[in-house]
Amino acid sequence: MSALGRAGLLGSVRKRVSDFRPGHDAPTSPDDRLMADLRTALAPERVQFDSAGRSLHSKDASVFKGGVAGPTCFPITTAEVQAISRIAAEHGRAMVPRGAGTGLAGGAIPLGAPVVVALTKMNNILEVDVDNRIAWVEPGVINLDLTRHLTPLGYHFAPDPSSQQVCTIGGNVANNSGGPHCLAYGVTNAHVQAMEVVLPDGQVAMLGGLDPEPAGLDLRGVFVGSEGTLGICTKVAVRITRNRPAVKTLLLSFKTISDAANTVSGIIASGIVPAALEVMDQKITVAVENYVHAGYPRDAGAVLLAEVDGLAAGVAVDAAGIAAIGRANGALEIREAATEEERALLWKGRKTAFGAIAQIAPDYYLHDTVVPRSELANVLAKVYEIADRFDLLVMNVFHAGDGNLHPLLLFDARDEGVLDRVHAAGKEIVEASLDAGGVLSGEHGIGVEKQAYMGRMFSDNDLDHQDRLRKAFDPTCRANPGKVIPMGHSCADIQALRRVPTGVWG
Repeated sequence: MSALGRAGLLGSVRKRVSDFRPGHDAPTSPDDRLMADLRTALAPERVQFDSAGRSLHSKDASVFKGGVAGPTCFPITTAEVQAISRIAAEHGRAMVPRGAGTGLAGGAIPLGAPVVVALTKMNNILEVDVDNRIAWVEPGVINLDLTRHLTPLGYHFAPDPSSQQVCTIGGNVANNSGGPHCLAYGVTNAHVQAMEVVLPDGQVAMLGGLDPEPAGLDLRGVFVGSEGTLGICTKVAVRITRNRPAVKTLLLSFKTISDAANTVSGIIASGIVPAALEVMDQKITVAVENYVHAGYPRDAGAVLLAEVDGLAAGVAVDAAGIAAIGRANGALEIREAATEEERALLWKGRKTAFGAIAQIAPDYYLHDTVVPRSELANVLAKVYEIADRFDLLVMNVFHAGDGNLHPLLLFDARDEGVLDRVHAAGKEIVEASLDAGGVLSGEHGIGVEKQAYMGRMFSDNDLDHQDRLRKAFDPTCRANPGKVIPMGHSCADIQALRRVPTGVWG
């Protein structure tokens, strides 16, 4: 957009209520005035404030409730995101960026009736540069759609969360998402080269760059994983990964989940770095097999899905090494996917595991902590004990290679008092992970879910410096307030608490 065009747009944004359309009553309430200004900047149909839309955008995929959305805007350009930010500032309102709403830590729940900036219409793949292995995309691009676009070119986008069929690149950036193949390829931060960001005051900044070593501080690295608390990403330059010439996928079954966990430790100790190492316990394996009929053994205590890729000779050596380590740890059966179709079906089972549990219970709480691989078996035993004590059914499916646990607590929210038990059990699972030397999150983020535990990992001085960093991007504390940094340490407390109802955690 030209400088003249930008000036015209920003001039229209600043039109006051006195300029409201003739023949219509001027808006009088704060929400009406905010809506009028937003609908001046965007097409009116892309600014929503109806009850159904507010209800939808007050939630994400987590179990946390109590969000209250203000107007929801659907921008299609960076200039429109700038306009929304400036209007929200003029009205003293916070903003919450939102992708597909698949987050599991409450990061996209709007606290304090902020303006919700839904980025799903900014969904264009802008440029693919195969020579430099870079793709420029907008934040609303679906993760799997990007890989499908790249596949004919011989490339893919390596981060592959289980929700990759619906989650967006912008959401992946916000939460530094991972996925099964992050063991070898790294989480989202390793695949973001640069990004265009609209800061909370409406200014645009380019973080990072296409040079191998961009000058200055690594503000790109600061922004990835910031969960919308530093601004809104409007364009991303992601690294694309060449498809490997050879891939082997192994399914190993074991009598116990401890045997599977010990196999994982043995594989890593041997020096083999697989593309993925995924473990599922018997309950989730049966649910998956009932759902997709992928050939998973129903009678095994646990299964390990291991994948290696690279040059054919090296892949064959690594696959044989994994099989030998599995046998040494009591593997009951070792099967190699014989065709690409069989391999895809095995991965379909793993990627749809969370959907498969709907046949057992209507609701689940999916946790996300990381523990040292040497502590996997011990922490898993504690997870089962905790679930039993709170009379809850738990299933375990996790990224075993990097110790990223995902216990699923199954329940029916209609049962009286069950949510109290679920949250109490979740609290003990987090504490058990931290006591084992683990960390709060591997890929889901902190949001409101882990906010209260930040003091277990960081000192008051650490949290103070995190808040100072936040203020450097957002001096008025209007970007996704009430998230990540715990209450009492955050500049955004007052924004978050302004209109928050009780019951966020129930």
